[in-house]
Amino acid sequence: MMCSQTLADYGLRSLGFGERLLPRADITLCDQVVLIGSGMLWNVYFAVFALLLGFGFATALALGKASDNPWLRKPASGFVFFFRGTPLFIQFFFVYELFVLIPKVGFEFSLGGLELSVETRWLTRAWLGALIVLFLNTSAYTAEIFYGALRSVPAGDIEAAKAYGMNPRQRFRRVIWPSMLRLAWPSYTNEAIFLFHATTLIFFSAFPAWRQQGDALYYANYFAEATYNPFVPYPIAAAWFVVFTLLIITVFGAAQRRLNRHLPDNAPKFKLRLRLIR
Repeated sequence: MMCSQTLADYGLRSLGFGERLLPRADITLCDQVVLIGSGMLWNVYFAVFALLLGFGFATALALGKASDNPWLRKPASGFVFFFRGTPLFIQFFFVYELFVLIPKVGFEFSLGGLELSVETRWLTRAWLGALIVLFLNTSAYTAEIFYGALRSVPAGDIEAAKAYGMNPRQRFRRVIWPSMLRLAWPSYTNEAIFLFHATTLIFFSAFPAWRQQGDALYYANYFAEATYNPFVPYPIAAAWFVVFTLLIITVFGAAQRRLNRHLPDNAPKFKLRLRLIR
Protein backbone atom coordinates (compact mmCIF):
# COMPACT_ATOMS: atom_id res chain seq x y z
CA MET A 1 0.00 0.00 0.00
CA MET A 2 1.29 3.42 -0.94
CA CYS A 3 2.05 5.78 1.93
CA SER A 4 -0.34 8.34 0.45
CA GLN A 5 -3.11 5.73 0.55
CA THR A 6 -2.24 4.94 4.15
CA LEU A 7 -2.50 8.63 4.97
CA ALA A 8 -5.91 8.81 3.31
CA ASP A 9 -7.15 5.69 5.12
CA TYR A 10 -5.76 6.27 8.59
CA GLY A 11 -4.83 9.96 8.82
CA LEU A 12 -8.00 10.86 10.72
CA ARG A 13 -8.84 7.45 12.14
CA SER A 14 -8.46 8.68 15.72
CA LEU A 15 -11.35 11.07 15.05
CA GLY A 16 -13.57 8.34 13.61
CA PHE A 17 -12.91 8.92 9.89
CA GLY A 18 -11.40 6.45 7.46
CA GLU A 19 -10.73 2.74 7.91
CA ARG A 20 -12.20 1.27 11.06
CA LEU A 21 -10.02 -1.86 11.20
CA LEU A 22 -6.43 -1.47 12.28
CA PRO A 23 -3.73 -3.12 10.16
CA ARG A 24 -2.98 -6.62 11.44
CA ALA A 25 -0.52 -8.05 8.94
CA ASP A 26 2.32 -6.60 6.89
CA ILE A 27 2.50 -3.55 9.14
CA THR A 28 4.78 -0.99 7.54
CA LEU A 29 6.71 1.91 8.96
CA CYS A 30 4.31 4.26 7.18
CA ASP A 31 1.35 2.63 8.95
CA GLN A 32 2.94 3.29 12.31
CA VAL A 33 3.95 6.88 11.56
CA VAL A 34 0.52 7.80 10.19
CA LEU A 35 -1.57 6.13 12.89
CA ILE A 36 0.55 7.37 15.78
CA GLY A 37 0.45 10.83 14.21
CA SER A 38 -3.33 10.50 13.97
CA GLY A 39 -3.46 9.73 17.68
CA MET A 40 -1.44 12.88 18.35
CA LEU A 41 -4.56 14.86 17.44
CA TRP A 42 -6.06 13.78 20.75
CA ASN A 43 -2.93 14.75 22.67
CA VAL A 44 -3.10 18.17 21.05
CA TYR A 45 -6.81 18.41 21.87
CA PHE A 46 -6.23 17.65 25.56
CA ALA A 47 -3.32 20.07 25.86
CA VAL A 48 -4.89 22.98 23.97
CA PHE A 49 -8.26 22.96 25.72
CA ALA A 50 -6.77 22.30 29.17
CA LEU A 51 -4.42 25.27 28.72
CA LEU A 52 -7.12 27.57 27.36
CA LEU A 53 -9.59 26.75 30.13
CA GLY A 54 -6.92 26.64 32.81
CA PHE A 55 -5.44 30.02 31.92
CA GLY A 56 -8.48 32.00 33.05
CA PHE A 57 -9.14 29.81 36.08
CA ALA A 58 -5.49 30.01 37.13
CA THR A 59 -5.62 33.80 36.98
CA ALA A 60 -8.64 33.79 39.30
CA LEU A 61 -6.91 31.35 41.66
CA ALA A 62 -3.75 33.48 41.75
CA LEU A 63 -5.77 36.59 42.57
CA GLY A 64 -7.68 34.68 45.24
CA LYS A 65 -4.47 33.39 46.79
CA ALA A 66 -3.01 36.90 46.83
CA SER A 67 -6.19 38.39 48.31
CA ASP A 68 -6.39 39.70 51.87
CA ASN A 69 -9.85 38.18 52.21
CA PRO A 70 -9.50 34.75 53.91
CA TRP A 71 -12.73 33.53 52.25
CA LEU A 72 -10.94 33.85 48.91
CA ARG A 73 -7.38 33.12 49.96
CA LYS A 74 -7.91 29.86 51.86
CA PRO A 75 -10.03 28.00 49.23
CA ALA A 76 -7.66 29.08 46.46
CA SER A 77 -4.60 28.05 48.48
CA GLY A 78 -6.23 24.73 49.39
CA PHE A 79 -7.09 23.96 45.77
CA VAL A 80 -3.56 24.74 44.59
CA PHE A 81 -2.00 22.72 47.43
CA PHE A 82 -4.16 19.65 46.76
CA PHE A 83 -3.57 19.42 43.01
CA ARG A 84 0.13 20.25 43.33
CA GLY A 85 0.56 17.87 46.24
CA THR A 86 -0.97 14.77 44.65
CA PRO A 87 0.32 12.89 41.58
CA LEU A 88 -1.54 13.47 38.34
CA PHE A 89 -1.82 9.72 37.78
CA ILE A 90 -3.72 9.28 41.06
CA GLN A 91 -5.93 12.26 40.22
CA PHE A 92 -7.05 10.46 37.05
CA PHE A 93 -8.20 7.42 39.01
CA PHE A 94 -9.77 9.45 41.83
CA VAL A 95 -11.81 11.64 39.48
CA TYR A 96 -12.80 8.65 37.33
CA GLU A 97 -14.20 6.80 40.35
CA LEU A 98 -16.00 9.99 41.36
CA PHE A 99 -17.60 10.26 37.93
CA VAL A 100 -18.63 6.60 38.02
CA LEU A 101 -20.61 7.26 41.18
CA ILE A 102 -22.61 9.99 39.44
CA PRO A 103 -25.87 8.58 37.99
CA LYS A 104 -25.45 7.95 34.27
CA VAL A 105 -29.11 8.70 33.59
CA GLY A 106 -28.39 12.42 33.86
CA PHE A 107 -30.17 15.28 35.50
CA GLU A 108 -33.34 17.08 34.46
CA PHE A 109 -34.15 20.64 35.44
CA SER A 110 -36.45 23.44 34.34
CA LEU A 111 -35.13 26.78 33.11
CA GLY A 112 -37.78 29.39 32.44
CA GLY A 113 -40.39 26.79 31.63
CA LEU A 114 -37.98 24.91 29.35
CA GLU A 115 -37.18 21.35 30.39
CA LEU A 116 -33.48 20.56 30.03
CA SER A 117 -31.61 17.33 30.63
CA VAL A 118 -27.89 16.92 31.16
CA GLU A 119 -26.29 13.54 30.55
CA THR A 120 -23.41 12.56 32.80
CA ARG A 121 -22.31 9.33 31.15
CA TRP A 122 -19.80 11.22 29.02
CA LEU A 123 -17.86 12.20 32.14
CA THR A 124 -16.31 8.73 32.22
CA ARG A 125 -15.04 9.07 28.64
CA ALA A 126 -11.49 10.19 28.07
CA TRP A 127 -12.35 13.11 25.79
CA LEU A 128 -14.26 14.85 28.62
CA GLY A 129 -13.31 13.27 31.94
CA ALA A 130 -9.56 13.25 31.32
CA LEU A 131 -9.77 16.80 30.00
CA ILE A 132 -11.37 17.93 33.27
CA VAL A 133 -8.53 16.37 35.27
CA LEU A 134 -5.87 18.02 33.12
CA PHE A 135 -7.71 21.34 33.35
CA LEU A 136 -7.78 21.22 37.16
CA ASN A 137 -4.16 20.10 37.39
CA THR A 138 -2.71 22.72 35.08
CA SER A 139 -4.87 25.40 36.72
CA ALA A 140 -3.20 24.68 40.07
CA TYR A 141 0.35 24.75 38.71
CA THR A 142 -0.29 27.81 36.57
CA ALA A 143 -1.93 29.59 39.49
CA GLU A 144 1.21 29.12 41.56
CA ILE A 145 3.30 30.52 38.70
CA PHE A 146 0.99 33.53 38.33
CA TYR A 147 0.90 34.03 42.10
CA GLY A 148 4.69 34.26 42.24
CA ALA A 149 4.66 36.67 39.30
CA LEU A 150 2.00 38.81 41.00
CA ARG A 151 4.18 39.19 44.07
CA SER A 152 7.12 40.14 41.84
CA VAL A 153 5.39 43.02 40.04
CA PRO A 154 7.47 46.14 40.85
CA ALA A 155 5.80 48.24 43.51
CA GLY A 156 6.98 51.36 41.71
CA ASP A 157 4.83 50.49 38.69
CA ILE A 158 1.76 50.16 40.88
CA GLU A 159 2.50 53.42 42.69
CA ALA A 160 2.99 55.18 39.37
CA ALA A 161 -0.39 53.87 38.19
CA LYS A 162 -2.01 55.20 41.37
CA ALA A 163 -0.35 58.57 40.89
CA TYR A 164 -1.63 58.64 37.34
CA GLY A 165 -5.19 58.33 38.69
CA MET A 166 -6.03 54.78 37.65
CA ASN A 167 -8.71 52.95 39.60
CA PRO A 168 -8.05 49.38 40.83
CA ARG A 169 -9.62 47.81 37.74
CA GLN A 170 -7.51 49.93 35.40
CA ARG A 171 -4.35 49.25 37.40
CA PHE A 172 -4.89 45.51 37.14
CA ARG A 173 -5.81 45.52 33.45
CA ARG A 174 -3.14 47.93 32.22
CA VAL A 175 -0.25 47.48 34.67
CA ILE A 176 -0.43 44.48 37.00
CA TRP A 177 -1.77 41.80 34.65
CA PRO A 178 0.59 42.57 31.71
CA SER A 179 3.57 42.72 34.10
CA MET A 180 2.48 39.42 35.65
CA LEU A 181 2.33 37.74 32.24
CA ARG A 182 5.77 39.02 31.24
CA LEU A 183 7.30 37.70 34.45
CA ALA A 184 5.45 34.37 34.38
CA TRP A 185 5.66 33.54 30.68
CA PRO A 186 8.96 31.55 30.65
CA SER A 187 7.74 29.33 33.50
CA TYR A 188 4.30 29.09 31.91
CA THR A 189 5.93 27.85 28.72
CA ASN A 190 7.52 25.03 30.70
CA GLU A 191 4.12 24.22 32.22
CA ALA A 192 2.57 24.02 28.73
CA ILE A 193 5.28 21.59 27.61
CA PHE A 194 4.90 19.52 30.77
CA LEU A 195 1.12 19.37 30.33
CA PHE A 196 1.47 18.27 26.72
CA HIS A 197 3.79 15.44 27.75
CA ALA A 198 1.46 14.54 30.64
CA THR A 199 -1.33 13.74 28.15
CA THR A 200 0.40 10.38 27.64
CA LEU A 201 -0.78 9.36 31.13
CA ILE A 202 -4.35 9.25 29.85
CA PHE A 203 -3.57 5.94 28.15
CA PHE A 204 -2.65 4.39 31.51
CA SER A 205 -5.56 5.96 33.39
CA ALA A 206 -8.99 4.47 33.93
CA PHE A 207 -10.57 6.67 31.25
CA PRO A 208 -11.20 4.43 28.22
CA ALA A 209 -10.75 5.38 24.58
CA TRP A 210 -14.08 5.52 22.75
CA ARG A 211 -14.34 3.17 19.72
CA GLN A 212 -10.56 2.70 19.58
CA GLN A 213 -10.17 6.43 18.96
CA GLY A 214 -7.12 6.68 21.19
CA ASP A 215 -4.15 8.97 21.53
CA ALA A 216 -0.62 8.48 20.24
CA LEU A 217 0.38 6.05 22.99
CA TYR A 218 -2.72 3.97 22.31
CA TYR A 219 -1.55 3.24 18.76
CA ALA A 220 2.10 2.92 19.77
CA ASN A 221 1.13 0.25 22.28
CA TYR A 222 -0.97 -1.53 19.66
CA PHE A 223 1.91 -1.70 17.20
CA ALA A 224 4.33 -2.79 19.92
CA GLU A 225 2.08 -5.74 20.71
CA ALA A 226 1.25 -6.53 17.08
CA THR A 227 4.86 -6.52 15.87
CA TYR A 228 6.50 -7.68 19.13
CA ASN A 229 8.94 -4.83 18.65
CA PRO A 230 8.53 -1.78 20.93
CA PHE A 231 11.71 -0.16 19.59
CA VAL A 232 9.94 1.21 16.51
CA PRO A 233 6.52 2.61 17.56
CA TYR A 234 7.64 4.23 20.81
CA PRO A 235 10.52 6.19 19.22
CA ILE A 236 8.05 7.28 16.53
CA ALA A 237 5.72 8.57 19.25
CA ALA A 238 8.65 10.33 20.91
CA ALA A 239 9.58 11.95 17.58
CA TRP A 240 6.04 13.24 17.16
CA PHE A 241 6.17 14.74 20.66
CA VAL A 242 9.47 16.43 19.85
CA VAL A 243 7.92 18.00 16.75
CA PHE A 244 4.94 19.37 18.66
CA THR A 245 7.16 20.50 21.53
CA LEU A 246 9.16 22.59 19.06
CA LEU A 247 5.86 24.03 17.83
CA ILE A 248 4.88 24.95 21.42
CA ILE A 249 8.25 26.63 21.96
CA THR A 250 7.84 28.58 18.72
CA VAL A 251 4.30 29.77 19.52
CA PHE A 252 5.05 30.70 23.12
CA GLY A 253 8.31 32.34 22.08
CA ALA A 254 6.41 34.55 19.64
CA ALA A 255 3.94 35.43 22.40
CA GLN A 256 6.79 36.33 24.73
CA ARG A 257 8.35 38.61 22.14
CA ARG A 258 4.96 40.24 21.73
CA LEU A 259 4.67 40.79 25.49
CA ASN A 260 8.17 42.30 25.65
CA ARG A 261 7.98 44.28 22.42
CA HIS A 262 8.36 47.58 24.31
CA LEU A 263 11.62 46.53 25.96
CA PRO A 264 15.02 47.15 24.37
CA ASP A 265 16.73 44.17 22.81
CA ASN A 266 19.84 43.67 24.91
CA ALA A 267 20.81 40.35 23.42
CA PRO A 268 24.46 40.26 22.38
CA LYS A 269 24.93 40.45 18.65
CA PHE A 270 27.78 38.74 16.89
CA LYS A 271 29.74 40.96 14.56
CA LEU A 272 32.50 39.80 12.26
CA ARG A 273 35.24 42.38 11.75
CA LEU A 274 38.16 41.73 9.52
CA ARG A 275 41.36 43.48 10.41
CA LEU A 276 43.12 43.92 7.12
CA ILE A 277 45.67 46.44 8.35
CA ARG A 278 47.45 46.11 11.67
